[in-house]
Amino acid sequence: MAQWTSAVGAAQLARLLNSQQERPAGPGTRRPPAYRALADGIRLLVLEGRVPVAARLPAERELALSLTVSRTTVAAAYEALRSEGFLESRRGAGSWTAVPAGNPLPARGLEPLPPETLGSMIDLGCAALPAPEPWLTRAVQGALEELPPYAHTHGDYPAGLPALRSMIAERYTARGIPTMPEQIMVTTGAMGAIDAICHLFAGRGERIAVESPSYANILQLMREAGARLVPVAMAEGLTGWDMDRWRQVLRDAAPRIAYVVADFHNPTGALADEDQRRRLVDAARSAGTVLIADETMSELWLDPDVRMPRPVCAFDPAGSTVVTVGSASKAFWAGMRIGWVRAAPDVIRSLVAARAYADLGTPVLEQLAVNWLFGTGGWEQAVEVRREQARENRDELVAAVRRELPEWEFEVPRGGLTLWVRTGGLSGSRLAEAGERVGVRVPSGPRFGVDGAFEGYVRLPFTVGGAVAEEAAVRLAAAARIVEEGGAGAGEAPRTFVA
Repeated sequence: MAQWTSAVGAAQLARLLNSQQERPAGPGTRRPPAYRALADGIRLLVLEGRVPVAARLPAERELALSLTVSRTTVAAAYEALRSEGFLESRRGAGSWTAVPAGNPLPARGLEPLPPETLGSMIDLGCAALPAPEPWLTRAVQGALEELPPYAHTHGDYPAGLPALRSMIAERYTARGIPTMPEQIMVTTGAMGAIDAICHLFAGRGERIAVESPSYANILQLMREAGARLVPVAMAEGLTGWDMDRWRQVLRDAAPRIAYVVADFHNPTGALADEDQRRRLVDAARSAGTVLIADETMSELWLDPDVRMPRPVCAFDPAGSTVVTVGSASKAFWAGMRIGWVRAAPDVIRSLVAARAYADLGTPVLEQLAVNWLFGTGGWEQAVEVRREQARENRDELVAAVRRELPEWEFEVPRGGLTLWVRTGGLSGSRLAEAGERVGVRVPSGPRFGVDGAFEGYVRLPFTVGGAVAEEAAVRLAAAARIVEEGGAGAGEAPRTFVA
């Protein structure tokens, strides 16, 4: 019986491998044999989760044709991977990816490291900050005081607590978008919201247009749902969205859904202006595409002179084209798994009905805590604490990276939580692997793209500051030296860091 659970086609694997450009070798530098380079490339794809474990690889002849190399080269690469534990084979069943015994399974998303690893590893993988105290404690205490009446009910509120739905609707109305509670559904975080929307509007095989680059975890969620992702390239720097490209893709590909982060885009930090938002909504409406507007970063402007444009849903207040997703996770705390959807009432009813077969509802106590924050002014004060922390971290991380890695290029965003960095010609995948060995975890650019794009980038979140940011930059520079010297498979052991 075959041990593989999925398959990777020869053309797809060739695209992923060809994206792993390397800096030209300097004088006296020995290039590895072709088979070794191919084996290393496949191993990197497995370690990053971009090729799943237990995925059947193409036959040697097929991959050789796609890569325009000899079959002998592919056969030698497969044999090297087998000897290292990254490939298993069986006559008649083919070859499939594996990981050596004792190694953790690679993650396909960007999940935080376990707390017990934080003494030896600086985690730049997860764009989330610690809770803004004392507001978390106060919110939970306030929620406990409001809990007794709800404890006498069954506790299942598929659309969310009525009080919180009303509060969220009032907040949209105060921003100039009249909203009824019937247009709101409370979800288990923004990921839960987007998952529900994708299942409602896009079945397996449906096209979904996404920014390129885009948020890695959402891209993976859509892949797992069987969507066909249609990338739309972002403009260079922080200018954001190329509306001619968007209009062409929406017209020609006719995607069922389009997903955008218009407020301090993850990972680039770009902020769409009002004209871009208006034109994007018009293009989606003309194409019959449902536009998911992810607002999870919308309150995280970091520079005091930033003038925030109107929300994307301001150009479709009825919610028939624009489905808005918000969350407490980025602006407040990732451990507060509360998100929400704003859409037309009939869309909300359909989402609520489908929820009966998913999670039935979001935890009551957390909803009461967010409702307490909204109702007491605690939210605004907590978010201001969050902005100050993120601003300090951003400035300290930027200074440290510029000092330690002056050849790396980036523009400093005026909000959000992420820095999108061009790595001076180095492979982001190899930097990520080398970083793990010297004690810094950083996600490579291809996690944020489709089919291997952005190999020359990494994403750095504003989650560390001060001495930790300085040490992170030092470790990134050490990882860069390993990659430059062609030793991404080896390196010094992680150091324990004490702030």
